[in-house]
Amino acid sequence: MIIAVDGPAASGKGTLASGLARHYDLPHLDTGLLYRAVGLAVEGREGAPDFEDAAIAAARALDAAQLTDLDRLTAAQTGVLASKVAVIAQVRAALYDFQRDFALRPGGAVLDGRDIGTRICPDADVKLFIQADSKARMERRARQLEARGVEVDRYALYHQIEERDARDMLNPHGGFYKADDAHLLDTTLLGIEAALRAAIEIVDRTMALKAGGPQPS
Repeated sequence: MIIAVDGPAASGKGTLASGLARHYDLPHLDTGLLYRAVGLAVEGREGAPDFEDAAIAAARALDAAQLTDLDRLTAAQTGVLASKVAVIAQVRAALYDFQRDFALRPGGAVLDGRDIGTRICPDADVKLFIQADSKARMERRARQLEARGVEVDRYALYHQIEERDARDMLNPHGGFYKADDAHLLDTTLLGIEAALRAAIEIVDRTMALKAGGPQPS
């Protein structure tokens, strides 16, 4: 079973994807970390004339070992860098095989990102699109950072999220928008456990319908 989980920054998609992976005993890939790692690799070169070439080279040379420093990878500024490299078509192409190979491993997988249901796994068994309003997403990301001892400027963080949303909406290569056959789940007013229960219910119902059996009550 392949489960695709998409949505904007800090919508809760990573937390839900991780929870779904545990529930169904499937491997999980946070594909946003790939773009964040590439962004970190070219940090400080954003205005350079060879920025795109450097980002493409970094994407082609990406190694799984670069995905382990979660403190740096999940920092707010790293998310901004990720959105800048994600608009480069050759970067997305370089990372496509990595993601596709992960999804097609025996038994299936859970992947979360921006374009999983639309480009990486258009044939996924279940597609979820997670959304929440900007203020809720800002507060969630702030609490995540504060839990790691990071001092947070909520005003700046809110505008970083809004800026990333605007960039993602204009990205011709990526997915700010849900796939036509994705199930929409708004987590603005839901806690983690309630959101996960809702996501599991969607997956169980969808798989039951595909199998032609009775839907879960």
